Amino acid sequence: MQPTSPAGNSDVRRHNTAIVLAEATRGPGRSRAEIAAATGLAKATVSSLVDRLVAARLLDETGPQSATGRGRRGTALIPSPRGPHGLGVEIGVDYIATCLVDPTGGEHAHRVHPADNRDRAPADVLASVSAAITDAESDAARREAPIGGLAVAVPGLVDHDTGIVRAAPNLNWSDVDVPAALGRQALVDNEANLAAVGELTVGLDTRDFLLVSAEIGVGAGLVLDGQVRRGTNGFSGEIGHACVDAAGPLCSCGARGCLERMAGPAAILADAGVRTRAPLDLAITELVDRLSTGDARAVAAVASAGTRLGLALAGAVNVLDVPVVVLGGGYAKLHPWLAESVAAELTSRVVANRWSPTRVVPSALGAKAAVRGAGQAALHQILGDPDTYIRGILH
Repeated sequence: MQPTSPAGNSDVRRHNTAIVLAEATRGPGRSRAEIAAATGLAKATVSSLVDRLVAARLLDETGPQSATGRGRRGTALIPSPRGPHGLGVEIGVDYIATCLVDPTGGEHAHRVHPADNRDRAPADVLASVSAAITDAESDAARREAPIGGLAVAVPGLVDHDTGIVRAAPNLNWSDVDVPAALGRQALVDNEANLAAVGELTVGLDTRDFLLVSAEIGVGAGLVLDGQVRRGTNGFSGEIGHACVDAAGPLCSCGARGCLERMAGPAAILADAGVRTRAPLDLAITELVDRLSTGDARAVAAVASAGTRLGLALAGAVNVLDVPVVVLGGGYAKLHPWLAESVAAELTSRVVANRWSPTRVVPSALGAKAAVRGAGQAALHQILGDPDTYIRGILH
């Protein structure tokens, strides 16, 4: 569709402000003149926009640049750690987690509140989430930093446009309007999608990967060219409900033989003879201890789960052609014992493996990936449209 009217001054400023902030963030330590040269904007325009970004604490001036030759040195600009923080929340089956992420990508005040959310009404869970948010706001106040945005990670199908959780079987949720219940504007997304956002922030050496995350359930986040891909309706990534045995046990989704039911953490723990308990992390730690001592039952359970996980992943890689699979959540801790059997299935089943082998790597963030990614996603909303944020706080 062709534009029906020319862009106004406010639209131009909004666009240019985002460009200037992106350039300053891409190369910390640059001067106004260098940003002007890189963007093609007039020096006076860049200087004016930088002044607004500094006033909003999105950028800091750190003094004259280091001398690199003749000529006048400019003032170096960096993202401000004092600026608006993204507040990330993760609603797990057995916990609620929060953290703050500053404009430099630094993480602060990571908190985990144990809670058995499976048997609680959504309103009660979200009341606990509200209390956790209040605690996080107090943490931000102690840092003298404003909260610039809120994002919530949930283990289920999320309508990304509205924030309504359409189905979260492991929480027994259906059509839960999270922003309305919280009484706040919030970005709400599947926990695996936000875990993938988190992995992007920690220097993974590819911009194309599939993250498969295991908590109580199993989900996947797809990243192509550095962007999370959610599918037409925002419901992609439900790899936990890929069938790995049509005659297998009944899953919470109503189907049989799902990956989540047969190779999720609960299944692995049961096969290994480890009692599943809350928080799940304690049971995974016990399993790792047994694996470290060569416990035959534990090793066999993890290897079997890896074969089933590799079967599901091979189908996904054949369709998506991604070079890297990231094992997240509980799978990250099991990577040393899980990767071999996963890789064996990828090697035998991925058609392109001969020319482009798929790497299997552990998550750098592990159990923190989703809440960290939520905080980063909340911050991205500001970094992508800083002028709207600035107008909200300066006027």
